[in-house]
Amino acid sequence: MTLIELCSESDLDHNEARRFTVNGTDIALFRVEDNYFALDDLCSHGPGSLSEGFLDGFNIECDFHNGAFDIRTGEVTEPPCVDPVRSYPVTKKDGKVFIELDG
Repeated sequence: MTLIELCSESDLDHNEARRFTVNGTDIALFRVEDNYFALDDLCSHGPGSLSEGFLDGFNIECDFHNGAFDIRTGEVTEPPCVDPVRSYPVTKKDGKVFIELDG
């Protein structure tokens, strides 16, 4: 397991999302209250960016076809999406936010 630093905790406001590129992969980082969640940024249904979608609680609605995902798991919550997106474990340490990558 490899920890990759994305940002400081203070870089995201409550109920905000931001895109980061890690090893060529776009990652959407979400903050809900003091909890952080990370998913692949690309919607599994089309070219939509999840970090640019509408965040409502733990649900992110894609701005492309309005499908939605649970930011805690990447599971689909609204059609037309049918395939989940990859989620990444998030760790907070010393005021920084990290995601865990395999390898």
